[in-house]
Amino acid sequence: MALLIFSIMVVLLLIGFPMMVPLIAGSTVGFYEIFGDLNKMQFMIQQMMAGIRPAALIAVPMFILSADIMTRGKSAEKLIDLVMSFVGHIKGGLAVSTACACTMFGAVSGSTQATVVAIGSPLRPKLQEGGYKDSFILALIINSSDIAFLIPPSIGMIIYGIVAKASIPELFIAGIGPGLLILLLFSAYSIFYAYKHDIPTQRKSTWKERFVAFYHALWPLGFPVIIIGGIFGGIFSPTEAAAVSVAYALFLEAIIFRTMKLKDFYNSAVATGLVTAVVFILVGAGAAFAWVLSFAQVPQDILSSIGIAQMGKYQVLGIISLAFFVGCMFVDPIVVILVLVPIFMPVVNQVGLDPVLVGTIITLQVAIGSATPPFGCDIFTAIAIFKRPYFDVIKGTPPFIFILLTVAVLLIFFPQIALYFRDLAFR
Repeated sequence: MALLIFSIMVVLLLIGFPMMVPLIAGSTVGFYEIFGDLNKMQFMIQQMMAGIRPAALIAVPMFILSADIMTRGKSAEKLIDLVMSFVGHIKGGLAVSTACACTMFGAVSGSTQATVVAIGSPLRPKLQEGGYKDSFILALIINSSDIAFLIPPSIGMIIYGIVAKASIPELFIAGIGPGLLILLLFSAYSIFYAYKHDIPTQRKSTWKERFVAFYHALWPLGFPVIIIGGIFGGIFSPTEAAAVSVAYALFLEAIIFRTMKLKDFYNSAVATGLVTAVVFILVGAGAAFAWVLSFAQVPQDILSSIGIAQMGKYQVLGIISLAFFVGCMFVDPIVVILVLVPIFMPVVNQVGLDPVLVGTIITLQVAIGSATPPFGCDIFTAIAIFKRPYFDVIKGTPPFIFILLTVAVLLIFFPQIALYFRDLAFR
Protein backbone atom coordinates (compact mmCIF):
# COMPACT_ATOMS: atom_id res chain seq x y z
CA MET A 1 0.00 0.00 0.00
CA ALA A 2 2.76 2.45 0.94
CA LEU A 3 4.49 1.95 -2.42
CA LEU A 4 1.24 2.59 -4.30
CA ILE A 5 0.50 5.76 -2.32
CA PHE A 6 3.97 7.22 -2.79
CA SER A 7 4.00 6.35 -6.49
CA ILE A 8 0.71 8.19 -7.04
CA MET A 9 1.97 11.21 -5.10
CA VAL A 10 5.26 11.38 -7.02
CA VAL A 11 3.47 11.15 -10.37
CA LEU A 12 1.06 13.95 -9.40
CA LEU A 13 3.94 16.12 -8.22
CA LEU A 14 5.89 15.56 -11.43
CA ILE A 15 2.82 16.44 -13.49
CA GLY A 16 2.73 19.76 -11.68
CA PHE A 17 -0.16 19.56 -9.21
CA PRO A 18 0.14 21.71 -6.05
CA MET A 19 1.16 19.80 -2.94
CA MET A 20 -2.37 19.63 -1.49
CA VAL A 21 -3.57 17.45 -4.42
CA PRO A 22 -1.00 14.63 -3.98
CA LEU A 23 -1.59 14.71 -0.21
CA ILE A 24 -5.36 14.34 -0.56
CA ALA A 25 -4.99 11.73 -3.33
CA GLY A 26 -2.52 9.70 -1.24
CA SER A 27 -4.81 9.89 1.80
CA THR A 28 -7.84 8.86 -0.28
CA VAL A 29 -6.08 5.81 -1.71
CA GLY A 30 -4.81 4.91 1.76
CA PHE A 31 -8.23 5.08 3.38
CA TYR A 32 -9.77 3.06 0.55
CA GLU A 33 -7.06 0.39 0.91
CA ILE A 34 -7.64 0.26 4.67
CA PHE A 35 -11.46 0.17 4.70
CA GLY A 36 -12.17 -1.16 1.18
CA ASP A 37 -15.41 0.80 1.05
CA LEU A 38 -16.00 4.27 -0.36
CA ASN A 39 -18.96 4.64 2.01
CA LYS A 40 -16.51 4.78 4.90
CA MET A 41 -14.51 7.64 3.47
CA GLN A 42 -16.08 9.91 6.08
CA PHE A 43 -13.32 8.69 8.37
CA MET A 44 -10.83 10.59 6.21
CA ILE A 45 -12.93 13.75 6.55
CA GLN A 46 -12.97 13.22 10.31
CA GLN A 47 -9.18 13.01 10.40
CA MET A 48 -8.86 16.14 8.27
CA MET A 49 -11.24 18.03 10.55
CA ALA A 50 -9.34 16.79 13.59
CA GLY A 51 -6.16 18.20 12.07
CA ILE A 52 -7.54 21.74 11.89
CA ARG A 53 -9.53 21.59 15.15
CA PRO A 54 -6.84 22.72 17.67
CA ALA A 55 -7.66 26.20 18.94
CA ALA A 56 -3.99 27.26 18.73
CA LEU A 57 -4.27 27.17 14.92
CA ILE A 58 -6.35 30.35 15.12
CA ALA A 59 -3.02 32.14 15.61
CA VAL A 60 -1.89 31.26 12.08
CA PRO A 61 -4.35 33.39 10.06
CA MET A 62 -4.02 36.17 12.64
CA PHE A 63 -0.24 36.40 12.22
CA ILE A 64 -0.60 36.12 8.42
CA LEU A 65 -3.07 39.03 8.43
CA SER A 66 -0.87 41.09 10.73
CA ALA A 67 2.16 40.52 8.47
CA ASP A 68 0.17 41.43 5.35
CA ILE A 69 -1.05 44.70 6.88
CA MET A 70 2.49 45.68 7.86
CA THR A 71 3.86 44.70 4.46
CA ARG A 72 1.39 47.05 2.76
CA GLY A 73 2.01 49.81 5.30
CA LYS A 74 5.04 51.64 6.69
CA SER A 75 6.20 49.40 9.55
CA ALA A 76 8.89 47.64 7.52
CA GLU A 77 10.20 50.96 6.18
CA LYS A 78 10.56 52.39 9.71
CA LEU A 79 12.50 49.34 10.89
CA ILE A 80 14.82 49.52 7.87
CA ASP A 81 15.54 53.22 8.50
CA LEU A 82 16.37 52.51 12.15
CA VAL A 83 18.87 49.75 11.36
CA MET A 84 20.47 51.73 8.53
CA SER A 85 21.05 54.74 10.76
CA PHE A 86 23.16 52.69 13.20
CA VAL A 87 25.12 50.21 11.04
CA GLY A 88 24.76 51.48 7.47
CA HIS A 89 28.12 53.31 7.56
CA ILE A 90 30.37 50.34 8.49
CA LYS A 91 32.04 48.15 5.86
CA GLY A 92 29.31 45.86 4.64
CA GLY A 93 26.84 47.87 6.71
CA LEU A 94 24.14 47.86 4.06
CA ALA A 95 24.16 44.05 3.95
CA VAL A 96 24.28 43.86 7.75
CA SER A 97 21.31 46.25 7.85
CA THR A 98 19.40 43.91 5.54
CA ALA A 99 20.01 40.91 7.80
CA CYS A 100 19.06 42.94 10.90
CA ALA A 101 15.92 44.29 9.23
CA CYS A 102 14.87 40.74 8.27
CA THR A 103 15.36 39.65 11.89
CA MET A 104 13.37 42.57 13.27
CA PHE A 105 10.54 42.10 10.78
CA GLY A 106 10.56 38.38 11.53
CA ALA A 107 9.97 39.25 15.18
CA VAL A 108 6.91 41.13 13.98
CA SER A 109 5.47 38.85 11.29
CA GLY A 110 6.68 35.27 11.93
CA SER A 111 6.64 34.62 8.18
CA THR A 112 9.66 34.03 5.93
CA GLN A 113 7.79 34.90 2.75
CA ALA A 114 6.34 38.12 4.18
CA THR A 115 9.88 39.08 5.23
CA VAL A 116 11.23 38.48 1.71
CA VAL A 117 8.56 40.80 0.32
CA ALA A 118 8.63 43.50 3.01
CA ILE A 119 12.41 43.81 3.41
CA GLY A 120 13.68 42.60 0.04
CA SER A 121 11.59 44.90 -2.13
CA PRO A 122 12.92 48.24 -0.75
CA LEU A 123 16.47 47.11 0.10
CA ARG A 124 17.45 45.24 -3.05
CA PRO A 125 17.74 48.47 -5.15
CA LYS A 126 19.81 50.10 -2.39
CA LEU A 127 22.15 47.11 -2.23
CA GLN A 128 22.56 47.19 -6.02
CA GLU A 129 23.41 50.88 -5.89
CA GLY A 130 25.88 50.12 -3.09
CA GLY A 131 27.93 47.83 -5.36
CA TYR A 132 26.77 44.37 -4.26
CA LYS A 133 26.31 41.61 -6.83
CA ASP A 134 22.72 40.63 -7.39
CA SER A 135 23.47 36.96 -6.63
CA PHE A 136 24.73 37.96 -3.17
CA ILE A 137 21.76 40.29 -2.61
CA LEU A 138 19.14 37.68 -3.45
CA ALA A 139 20.85 34.99 -1.35
CA LEU A 140 21.18 37.39 1.59
CA ILE A 141 17.51 38.35 1.50
CA ILE A 142 16.23 34.79 1.07
CA ASN A 143 18.38 33.28 3.81
CA SER A 144 18.06 36.17 6.27
CA SER A 145 14.31 35.77 6.01
CA ASP A 146 14.79 32.29 7.50
CA ILE A 147 15.45 33.96 10.84
CA ALA A 148 11.75 34.89 10.85
CA PHE A 149 11.00 31.16 11.25
CA LEU A 150 12.99 31.09 14.51
CA ILE A 151 12.36 34.48 16.10
CA PRO A 152 8.91 34.53 17.74
CA PRO A 153 6.15 34.63 16.68
CA SER A 154 6.98 31.70 14.38
CA ILE A 155 4.21 30.04 12.40
CA GLY A 156 6.38 26.93 12.01
CA MET A 157 6.75 26.63 15.79
CA ILE A 158 3.00 27.00 16.26
CA ILE A 159 2.37 24.08 13.87
CA TYR A 160 5.07 21.96 15.52
CA GLY A 161 3.77 22.75 19.00
CA ILE A 162 0.27 21.61 18.04
CA VAL A 163 1.41 18.38 16.38
CA ALA A 164 4.00 17.46 19.05
CA LYS A 165 1.89 18.76 21.96
CA ALA A 166 4.83 20.92 23.05
CA SER A 167 4.66 24.27 24.84
CA ILE A 168 4.39 27.03 22.22
CA PRO A 169 5.61 29.80 24.62
CA GLU A 170 8.70 27.70 25.42
CA LEU A 171 9.32 27.12 21.71
CA PHE A 172 9.03 30.84 21.06
CA ILE A 173 11.67 31.76 23.64
CA ALA A 174 13.97 28.89 22.56
CA GLY A 175 14.14 30.24 19.01
CA ILE A 176 15.67 33.56 20.07
CA GLY A 177 19.21 32.24 20.73
CA PRO A 178 19.68 30.40 17.40
CA GLY A 179 18.06 33.32 15.54
CA LEU A 180 20.49 35.85 17.01
CA LEU A 181 23.46 33.51 16.35
CA ILE A 182 22.48 33.23 12.68
CA LEU A 183 22.17 37.03 12.48
CA LEU A 184 25.66 37.41 13.97
CA LEU A 185 27.22 34.93 11.51
CA PHE A 186 25.39 36.43 8.51
CA SER A 187 26.63 39.88 9.55
CA ALA A 188 30.21 38.60 9.84
CA TYR A 189 30.02 37.03 6.38
CA SER A 190 28.53 40.25 4.94
CA ILE A 191 31.46 42.26 6.34
CA PHE A 192 33.94 39.71 4.94
CA TYR A 193 32.22 39.92 1.52
CA ALA A 194 32.36 43.72 1.58
CA TYR A 195 36.10 43.76 2.29
CA LYS A 196 36.80 41.05 -0.30
CA HIS A 197 34.92 42.91 -3.04
CA ASP A 198 35.86 46.40 -1.82
CA ILE A 199 32.27 47.56 -1.40
CA PRO A 200 32.12 51.31 -0.66
CA THR A 201 30.72 52.44 2.68
CA GLN A 202 27.65 54.63 3.21
CA ARG A 203 27.49 58.04 4.86
CA LYS A 204 27.49 57.91 8.65
CA SER A 205 24.25 59.11 10.21
CA THR A 206 24.35 61.81 12.84
CA TRP A 207 23.04 61.10 16.33
CA LYS A 208 20.14 63.43 15.58
CA GLU A 209 19.23 61.30 12.53
CA ARG A 210 19.55 58.15 14.62
CA PHE A 211 17.27 59.59 17.29
CA VAL A 212 14.68 60.54 14.66
CA ALA A 213 14.85 57.04 13.11
CA PHE A 214 14.48 55.46 16.54
CA TYR A 215 11.55 57.72 17.37
CA HIS A 216 9.78 56.79 14.12
CA ALA A 217 10.45 53.08 14.69
CA LEU A 218 9.15 53.05 18.26
CA TRP A 219 5.66 52.04 17.20
CA PRO A 220 6.73 49.03 15.04
CA LEU A 221 9.18 47.99 17.78
CA GLY A 222 6.16 47.65 20.02
CA PHE A 223 5.18 44.43 18.21
CA PRO A 224 7.76 42.09 19.80
CA VAL A 225 7.43 43.87 23.14
CA ILE A 226 3.65 43.40 23.20
CA ILE A 227 3.63 39.87 21.77
CA ILE A 228 6.58 38.35 23.65
CA GLY A 229 6.08 40.42 26.78
CA GLY A 230 2.37 39.65 26.84
CA ILE A 231 2.88 35.90 26.45
CA PHE A 232 5.65 35.55 29.02
CA GLY A 233 4.03 38.03 31.36
CA GLY A 234 0.95 35.82 31.46
CA ILE A 235 -1.28 38.57 30.07
CA PHE A 236 -2.48 36.52 27.11
CA SER A 237 -1.89 33.20 25.33
CA PRO A 238 -0.04 32.84 21.98
CA THR A 239 -3.42 32.64 20.24
CA GLU A 240 -4.63 35.82 21.91
CA ALA A 241 -1.28 37.45 21.12
CA ALA A 242 -1.96 36.84 17.42
CA ALA A 243 -5.26 38.72 17.67
CA VAL A 244 -3.53 41.53 19.57
CA SER A 245 -0.91 41.77 16.80
CA VAL A 246 -3.67 42.30 14.20
CA ALA A 247 -5.31 44.99 16.32
CA TYR A 248 -1.94 46.69 16.83
CA ALA A 249 -1.13 46.52 13.09
CA LEU A 250 -4.49 48.08 12.26
CA PHE A 251 -3.91 50.79 14.87
CA LEU A 252 -0.46 51.63 13.46
CA GLU A 253 -1.29 51.69 9.77
CA ALA A 254 -4.73 53.29 10.07
CA ILE A 255 -4.28 55.81 12.88
CA ILE A 256 -0.57 56.42 13.49
CA PHE A 257 0.96 56.21 9.99
CA ARG A 258 -2.31 56.70 8.06
CA THR A 259 -0.92 54.82 5.07
CA MET A 260 -3.79 52.43 4.41
CA LYS A 261 -7.35 53.01 3.25
CA LEU A 262 -10.37 50.81 3.80
CA LYS A 263 -9.80 49.17 0.41
CA ASP A 264 -6.25 48.22 1.46
CA PHE A 265 -7.54 46.47 4.58
CA TYR A 266 -10.08 44.62 2.45
CA ASN A 267 -7.29 43.49 0.11
CA SER A 268 -5.25 42.32 3.12
CA ALA A 269 -8.22 40.33 4.41
CA VAL A 270 -8.77 38.69 1.01
CA ALA A 271 -5.08 37.84 0.63
CA THR A 272 -5.02 36.41 4.15
CA GLY A 273 -8.11 34.32 3.42
CA LEU A 274 -6.49 32.81 0.34
CA VAL A 275 -3.23 31.98 2.12
CA THR A 276 -5.06 30.65 5.18
CA ALA A 277 -7.26 28.41 3.01
CA VAL A 278 -4.15 26.85 1.46
CA VAL A 279 -2.48 26.43 4.85
CA PHE A 280 -5.52 24.80 6.45
CA ILE A 281 -6.10 22.47 3.51
CA LEU A 282 -2.47 21.38 3.87
CA VAL A 283 -2.89 20.95 7.63
CA GLY A 284 -6.06 18.87 7.24
CA ALA A 285 -4.68 16.76 4.38
CA GLY A 286 -1.39 16.31 6.25
CA ALA A 287 -3.24 15.07 9.35
CA ALA A 288 -5.17 12.51 7.29
CA PHE A 289 -2.02 11.39 5.48
CA ALA A 290 -0.13 11.05 8.78
CA TRP A 291 -2.96 8.82 10.10
CA VAL A 292 -2.72 6.59 7.01
CA LEU A 293 1.05 6.25 7.41
CA SER A 294 0.67 5.45 11.11
CA PHE A 295 -2.06 2.84 10.47
CA ALA A 296 0.05 1.20 7.76
CA GLN A 297 3.04 1.05 10.15
CA VAL A 298 5.19 2.88 7.58
CA PRO A 299 7.06 5.01 10.16
CA GLN A 300 7.81 2.02 12.34
CA ASP A 301 9.13 0.04 9.36
CA ILE A 302 11.36 2.90 8.19
CA LEU A 303 12.74 3.67 11.64
CA SER A 304 13.34 0.02 12.50
CA SER A 305 15.15 -0.53 9.20
CA ILE A 306 17.75 2.09 10.12
CA GLY A 307 17.92 0.93 13.74
CA ILE A 308 17.01 4.31 15.21
CA ALA A 309 15.72 2.71 18.41
CA GLN A 310 19.30 1.67 19.27
CA MET A 311 20.78 5.10 18.50
CA GLY A 312 21.91 7.71 21.01
CA LYS A 313 20.58 11.24 21.36
CA TYR A 314 23.06 12.83 18.98
CA GLN A 315 22.44 10.24 16.28
CA VAL A 316 18.66 10.64 16.60
CA LEU A 317 18.97 14.42 16.32
CA GLY A 318 21.19 13.95 13.26
CA ILE A 319 18.61 11.70 11.57
CA ILE A 320 15.81 14.15 12.39
CA SER A 321 17.81 17.09 11.05
CA LEU A 322 18.62 15.28 7.81
CA ALA A 323 15.02 14.15 7.28
CA PHE A 324 13.53 17.64 7.72
CA PHE A 325 16.27 19.37 5.73
CA VAL A 326 15.84 17.07 2.74
CA GLY A 327 12.05 17.08 3.03
CA CYS A 328 11.77 20.87 2.88
CA MET A 329 14.01 21.00 -0.19
CA PHE A 330 11.12 19.39 -2.07
CA VAL A 331 7.88 19.95 -0.13
CA ASP A 332 6.14 22.83 1.69
CA PRO A 333 7.50 23.20 5.28
CA ILE A 334 4.07 22.87 6.92
CA VAL A 335 3.48 19.55 5.15
CA VAL A 336 6.88 18.25 6.25
CA ILE A 337 6.18 19.16 9.87
CA LEU A 338 2.74 17.56 9.77
CA VAL A 339 3.97 14.32 8.20
CA LEU A 340 7.35 13.79 9.87
CA VAL A 341 6.80 15.02 13.43
CA PRO A 342 4.34 12.20 14.33
CA ILE A 343 6.87 9.72 12.91
CA PHE A 344 9.76 10.90 15.09
CA MET A 345 8.02 11.91 18.33
CA PRO A 346 7.85 8.33 19.77
CA VAL A 347 11.61 8.01 19.28
CA VAL A 348 12.18 11.49 20.75
CA ASN A 349 10.25 10.50 23.87
CA GLN A 350 11.95 7.10 24.04
CA VAL A 351 15.51 8.50 24.13
CA GLY A 352 14.53 11.33 26.49
CA LEU A 353 15.12 14.33 24.23
CA ASP A 354 13.67 17.70 25.17
CA PRO A 355 10.73 18.31 22.76
CA VAL A 356 11.45 22.05 22.83
CA LEU A 357 15.04 21.46 21.69
CA VAL A 358 13.81 19.06 19.01
CA GLY A 359 11.24 21.62 17.90
CA THR A 360 13.88 24.33 17.61
CA ILE A 361 16.15 22.08 15.55
CA ILE A 362 13.23 21.04 13.34
CA THR A 363 12.19 24.66 12.82
CA LEU A 364 15.75 25.59 11.87
CA GLN A 365 16.01 22.69 9.40
CA VAL A 366 12.63 23.62 7.93
CA ALA A 367 13.86 27.20 7.50
CA ILE A 368 17.08 26.04 5.83
CA GLY A 369 15.18 23.72 3.48
CA SER A 370 12.82 26.56 2.57
CA ALA A 371 15.73 28.47 1.05
CA THR A 372 17.58 25.47 -0.43
CA PRO A 373 17.37 24.22 -4.05
CA PRO A 374 15.70 22.61 -5.81
CA PHE A 375 12.22 23.54 -4.53
CA GLY A 376 12.64 25.70 -1.41
CA CYS A 377 9.50 27.85 -1.20
CA ASP A 378 11.38 31.10 -0.42
CA ILE A 379 13.31 30.69 -3.68
CA PHE A 380 10.11 30.82 -5.69
CA THR A 381 8.83 33.74 -3.63
CA ALA A 382 11.99 35.64 -4.59
CA ILE A 383 11.60 34.64 -8.26
CA ALA A 384 8.06 36.03 -8.24
CA ILE A 385 8.91 39.25 -6.37
CA PHE A 386 12.22 40.17 -8.01
CA LYS A 387 11.45 38.79 -11.49
CA ARG A 388 14.79 36.96 -11.72
CA PRO A 389 15.57 33.52 -13.26
CA TYR A 390 15.82 30.49 -11.00
CA PHE A 391 19.60 30.04 -11.32
CA ASP A 392 20.27 33.74 -10.65
CA VAL A 393 18.33 33.45 -7.39
CA ILE A 394 20.14 30.35 -6.10
CA LYS A 395 23.64 31.24 -7.33
CA GLY A 396 24.78 32.94 -4.14
CA THR A 397 23.09 30.68 -1.60
CA PRO A 398 25.86 28.09 -0.77
CA PRO A 399 27.80 30.24 1.79
CA PHE A 400 24.59 31.11 3.64
CA ILE A 401 23.36 27.51 3.63
CA PHE A 402 26.77 26.44 5.01
CA ILE A 403 26.38 28.97 7.86
CA LEU A 404 22.85 27.76 8.61
CA LEU A 405 23.95 24.11 8.65
CA THR A 406 26.83 25.04 10.95
CA VAL A 407 24.34 26.56 13.40
CA ALA A 408 22.23 23.39 13.14
CA VAL A 409 25.25 21.26 14.10
CA LEU A 410 26.14 23.62 16.97
CA LEU A 411 22.56 23.39 18.20
CA ILE A 412 22.79 19.60 18.39
CA PHE A 413 26.04 19.57 20.39
CA PHE A 414 25.41 22.75 22.39
CA PRO A 415 21.66 22.71 23.12
CA GLN A 416 21.95 25.61 25.59
CA ILE A 417 22.08 27.92 22.55
CA ALA A 418 18.32 27.35 22.45
CA LEU A 419 17.54 26.20 25.98
CA TYR A 420 19.38 28.89 27.98
CA PHE A 421 16.68 31.55 27.47
CA ARG A 422 13.95 28.91 27.83
CA ASP A 423 15.34 27.74 31.17
CA LEU A 424 15.78 31.34 32.28
CA ALA A 425 12.15 32.11 31.57
CA PHE A 426 10.44 28.87 32.61
CA ARG A 427 12.68 26.96 35.00
